[in-house]
Amino acid sequence: MIPRKRLVVLISGFGSNLQAILDASRAETLLADVAAVFSDRSAAFGLTRARDVGIPAIHRPFSPFEGLPEARRAYDAALADRVADYDPDLIVLAGWMRVLSCAFLDRFPGRVINLHPALPGCFPGAHAIERAFEAAQAGLIDCTGVTVHFAVEALDAGPVVASRRVPILPSDTLSSLKARVQVAERATLVPAIASLLG
Repeated sequence: MIPRKRLVVLISGFGSNLQAILDASRAETLLADVAAVFSDRSAAFGLTRARDVGIPAIHRPFSPFEGLPEARRAYDAALADRVADYDPDLIVLAGWMRVLSCAFLDRFPGRVINLHPALPGCFPGAHAIERAFEAAQAGLIDCTGVTVHFAVEALDAGPVVASRRVPILPSDTLSSLKARVQVAERATLVPAIASLLG
């Protein structure tokens, strides 16, 4: 029997991509188990998704670190300590909205991947779908996409694991484009995880 790998998933919101990972794990199309889910936001629904299936759901707010010297690095180092407790083979940033520093990344070299709702090199940072939609409305682009990449300190700039194009249709609204990008995220993330875990 092939041993199952261990994942830790970091989220900040609804957790729809976390759910795709959980579904694939349960269906055994992904030979990995989610060992823990972390969020910087207590109200993130992804924490509820984890609790509902008996997975440790851990809220790690940034607020206790505010005002400390090098607060971001201190937060990231403390987060890395807690994540390391779960001995992950891979850490998946699935809607995690904080840029991680080397205080976190250096603890897990080559084991942290991020999902970004844009094509490689395009629209780094927050609100990527909205910015792509605005660019399409201005006639500058006719497609966007999703990218899974290794996390680095630079914003959405790590080596690409997988990407998928999503056309922006003349009839699109921001809502319809978001919905299609989210479908592409789920279709891209799980196979990317599987490929990295071998």
